[in-house]
Amino acid sequence: MFLGEIEEILDVIEPSQFVKIQDSLFKQVARCVASPHFQVAERALYYWNNEYIMSLIEENSNVILPIMFPALYRISKEHWNQTIVALVYNVLKTFMEMNSRLFDELTASYKAERQREKKREKERDELWKQLSQLELNHKAKLQQDNSLKESLTKDVRKD
Repeated sequence: MFLGEIEEILDVIEPSQFVKIQDSLFKQVARCVASPHFQVAERALYYWNNEYIMSLIEENSNVILPIMFPALYRISKEHWNQTIVALVYNVLKTFMEMNSRLFDELTASYKAERQREKKREKERDELWKQLSQLELNHKAKLQQDNSLKESLTKDVRKD
């Protein structure tokens, strides 16, 4: 319902007014597109079937594409619903045709960011492994110290 109401507003909005709301609006649209609820995602993706909304998006693609791209790219790889994936591919294709240079820059930037995230995750996993190993080493040392104390205590008692 929210998305339907927004579409009705967008159908009559002046381009000068659209510019004022495009940033916050498309951040919310990106969240809707990324929704695991396929009807929410589907309804948001249908904005790209509206000619007037598409003209507004095209006029402001330098602002809207960077907002939408990460969600669209991620969903194209991860969404459970194949209809949503197909709709996302259509939107990505539209964006690529609309501004191929920006699309290529965003693709490269997104992939580089994902590589950095994977590297950080690997480093974090390695740190946890090291921490676990330190914990095991510490426990073994404590056991060794306790064993040594017990044997010294036994030796002292014998004397």
